Amino acid sequence: MKERLMNLKEEALKSLEAAGDLAALDGIRVAFLGKKGALTEILRGMGKLSAEERPIVGEIANRVREEITEALNAKKDRLAAAESEARLACEKLDVTAPSGVISLGGRHPIALVQEQIENIFISMGFTVEDGPEVETDYYNFEALNTPADHPARDVQDTFYITDKVLLRTQTSPVQARTMEKTKPPIRMICPGRVYRSDAVDATHSPMFHQIEGLVVDRNITMGDLKGTLDLFAQKMFGEQTKTRFRPHHFPFTEPSAEVDVSCFVCGGKGCSLCKGEGWIEILGAGMVHPNVLRAGGIDPEEYSGFAFGMGVERIVMTRFGIRDMRYLYENDVRFLRQFS
Repeated sequence: MKERLMNLKEEALKSLEAAGDLAALDGIRVAFLGKKGALTEILRGMGKLSAEERPIVGEIANRVREEITEALNAKKDRLAAAESEARLACEKLDVTAPSGVISLGGRHPIALVQEQIENIFISMGFTVEDGPEVETDYYNFEALNTPADHPARDVQDTFYITDKVLLRTQTSPVQARTMEKTKPPIRMICPGRVYRSDAVDATHSPMFHQIEGLVVDRNITMGDLKGTLDLFAQKMFGEQTKTRFRPHHFPFTEPSAEVDVSCFVCGGKGCSLCKGEGWIEILGAGMVHPNVLRAGGIDPEEYSGFAFGMGVERIVMTRFGIRDMRYLYENDVRFLRQFS
């Protein structure tokens, strides 16, 4: 058995010397030192040896294993170094060669307009607040003075997750949450995604973006609301832009109004963009209902406020003359490249 071990060592060393790559080297390791390798096969016969011979043969076997392992590791280092040198020799890089043209992406039109709207209101002293898109029935409806039998709470208009949890249909819940945690004066906007059970067509989508605003302080009037929206419209659409308020109804404001801006293309004379009317509807607004103030922990006898909300997609479509909302979500590079 001693002779077999020494012969195995000589054979292994010769095989290692002849190995030409790392794959061949690994094959030699398995053949000689693996669980089913030649060394293991020899050691299985140790049971036939006498008690005096076993430790002597065991010591020789361990020494043979160590010598083969050392030779294998040394050969592995030499082969790895040679392969690295060969790879470096054939992978020369000319750092002075001109690079290819890198095409940079651009901002999405919704992101462009939303950021512009945010900056306008920030310049007027508004803060930007955020809230959860998965909302409770209380903040989405009850805290905003929307009764249980209101059509807006029907399942065909709202994505309900449970009876009391839903995808928010507006960003107004952020206003309710802000009133709970912040004492007046409050001047904030809340941009974000909202969800409604609408069929997809040129002007509707089950997911879209809103920006809503809220101001609460002592002696806030409808005049403050109109002045704020006049300034916003002039900064957004041009200094000559005018606003028009039309009576409307929202459960969370009283009085309420829909707000139009004079067409920034024709100046109010009538064109294809404004459909000949000279005005374009952009948002809804009104004075905060006393019940909404009470739900937010604010005394309506001491404070008053106004709120407004606008759809970002509608302004984007109006601003850029886009006639189909679906273009904004199809990710057609030919369409998006116009805004980069």
